[in-house]
Amino acid sequence: MLVGAIEAGGTKFICGVGTEQGEILEQISIPTRGPEETLKDVVDFFKGKEIERLGIGSFGPIQVNKTQPDYGSLLETPKTIWKHYPLLKHLEGHFPAGMPIVVDTDVNAAALGEIKWGAAKGKDSCVYFTVGTGIGAGVFLNGKLLHGLMHPEAGHMFIKRHEMDDFSGCCPYHKDCLEGLASGTALKTRWGVAGTELTDDRAWELEGYYLAQAAVNAIVTYSPEKIIFGGGVSQRPGLIEQIQKQTLELLNGYIKKTQITDNIEDYISLPGLGSQAGLKGSLALVLE
Repeated sequence: MLVGAIEAGGTKFICGVGTEQGEILEQISIPTRGPEETLKDVVDFFKGKEIERLGIGSFGPIQVNKTQPDYGSLLETPKTIWKHYPLLKHLEGHFPAGMPIVVDTDVNAAALGEIKWGAAKGKDSCVYFTVGTGIGAGVFLNGKLLHGLMHPEAGHMFIKRHEMDDFSGCCPYHKDCLEGLASGTALKTRWGVAGTELTDDRAWELEGYYLAQAAVNAIVTYSPEKIIFGGGVSQRPGLIEQIQKQTLELLNGYIKKTQITDNIEDYISLPGLGSQAGLKGSLALVLE
């Protein structure tokens, strides 16, 4: 069976065709513009591909409650041209009636991909943070993705500002939430250069401090068997080690599970699927 996957991002849509085993056979990257223009290219890619199911991991916020009439629609997204756009309904009109199509957040999809084929394979729980332009988190708990009233918006958790940090934060809603202090946007706003050009070790130690707080909050809230940091910012050499080190320091001996205290390098890691976590996770959404 061939399965379609869409990783719908704020800057690009990655579309692919894969197998039930998670192998991506073909993929394409489409720049994100307005909905009609972008989705025309998406639909054109899938023409003639003979997929039997489609999984979509999308930027958000997005309605993920299947019982709601606006399931699969974007909500109050910062990308105003996409606000309240009926993503699922639009795509349903271009595929055979009754074909299974599942929509979730891009970061929930990545978490599921890592559970099924990646660094969290064999685990019953996992928290996946993506740190890029913004920050988001996907939570897989007790064998399923966490939704609840909506979906986790962990990028907007409140954290403790470092005593030496005088940056006010850049979140338009909360200023100094996690995303406002530690996202790629925050790095560029605070230091004046993009993260890819930032070489000051003190800057990355500070970044590790904030992301370690996110890890600690995940540990004491969800008690996951695995924490993964993905996204472009997380790929900075040495950052994952900073997160691991400072997580242990912030826990300060309170959690005495050997999986954490003696094996922090495995407990907190980069994605096993690398940059394919989101696309493969979108495949996995419709295989559950």
